[in-house]
Amino acid sequence: MSTASNFNKTASPHVVVLSSLFPNSAEPGAGLFIRERMFRVGSHVPLSVVSPRPWFPFQGLLRRWRPGFRPAAPSYERQSGVDVWLPRFLSVPGFLKGLDGFSMALGTFPRLWQLKRKGRLDLIDAHFGYPDGYAATMLGRWLNVPVTITLRGTEQRHAQDASLAPRLALALQRATRLIAVSQSLRRVAIRLGVAEEKVLVVGNGVDLQKFSPLGRSEARRALGLPDSGPVLVTVGGLVERKGFHRVIELLPALRAHFPGLVYLVVGGPSPEGDMGAQLKRQVAELGLVGAVRFMGPLAPEHLREPLSAADVFVLSTRNEGWANVFLEAMACGVPVVTTDVGGNSEVVCRPELGMVVPFGEADRLQVAIEQALRARWDTQVIRRYAEDNTWDQRVEALVSLFRNLHWHSKGDAVGARVAPH
Repeated sequence: MSTASNFNKTASPHVVVLSSLFPNSAEPGAGLFIRERMFRVGSHVPLSVVSPRPWFPFQGLLRRWRPGFRPAAPSYERQSGVDVWLPRFLSVPGFLKGLDGFSMALGTFPRLWQLKRKGRLDLIDAHFGYPDGYAATMLGRWLNVPVTITLRGTEQRHAQDASLAPRLALALQRATRLIAVSQSLRRVAIRLGVAEEKVLVVGNGVDLQKFSPLGRSEARRALGLPDSGPVLVTVGGLVERKGFHRVIELLPALRAHFPGLVYLVVGGPSPEGDMGAQLKRQVAELGLVGAVRFMGPLAPEHLREPLSAADVFVLSTRNEGWANVFLEAMACGVPVVTTDVGGNSEVVCRPELGMVVPFGEADRLQVAIEQALRARWDTQVIRRYAEDNTWDQRVEALVSLFRNLHWHSKGDAVGARVAPH
């Protein structure tokens, strides 16, 4: 047997997650979907997180006018037994975005070099193609480790940006393997010149222990809602992309057909921005103060109350990779109305689960919400679909991929050492 084949195929690589969007004490709601996924992987392989933070001189002064802008974060945290480092990299807001990938690689290199020296870096798993994936492929070359990039939704927009598309394409082509959370993102990668066999689709899953249906009356009592009357809910960051304002503008017409309709808005500021004040002005201008409840951001373990209280989950989003919140709503037995963008139709893939309408067609969205409120949904069927989409299979696929890449990289390294001269 060759020296290379003696390497254990099931050996666990030390994986470093590289993502500028990751929860921390300054931004506890940022990138929860990444932590949810990767900490589960971390129960099978050694895991560390490096979350680069954009920085430029005097940005603290800017926070006097924009309090939520790039909140100051610690340089290190320990989260659920996992080391999380938050190094800084130079990034000027609104300018020179084409340099962010290189700058992120430079700012992150010292930490990854230290991890490599300590035997704690065998593979880099970056999340989002640019700038994170671009930086990761540079780091992978400098440190001689394989790199995976997980495509999560921004890639569609960056692929249409003349200044960023070449860098995104280069990152995807240089990566050892790509992981797309939806088929739609896999197609984006292929259009950018990536070989089909290089892209593995691994969607997100749902935690059925956190997301299970409460009795509707119980959930509504807990939230101070009337036991009767229709309820809509949306969960997400209060940003333009998520489309809270597109739902609010339909409420006067919807309430004409459904008196007493209440809309639950669950979410807060995110790294993309904060439309909270604008949404509240919109509600006041439309005379909807009593009809819209702003509940603020809620921890995942507290989301099942508003989800279980609702008749329909609605998300009029402009762009999405794979929305975890759809499966979370379905795990509570709630149908989904959403827009046909990104991977939405891959999640809401059957009529018994909800409705998908073209983005930007307000009339179609209104009709779909009305039909969803009138329909008799089989909540057990919806719940069973969520049960078929738990994290277990997703994590198994990821761990298998990481171990295979580790095995091949070690085999190549051993083969290079024993090759005849």
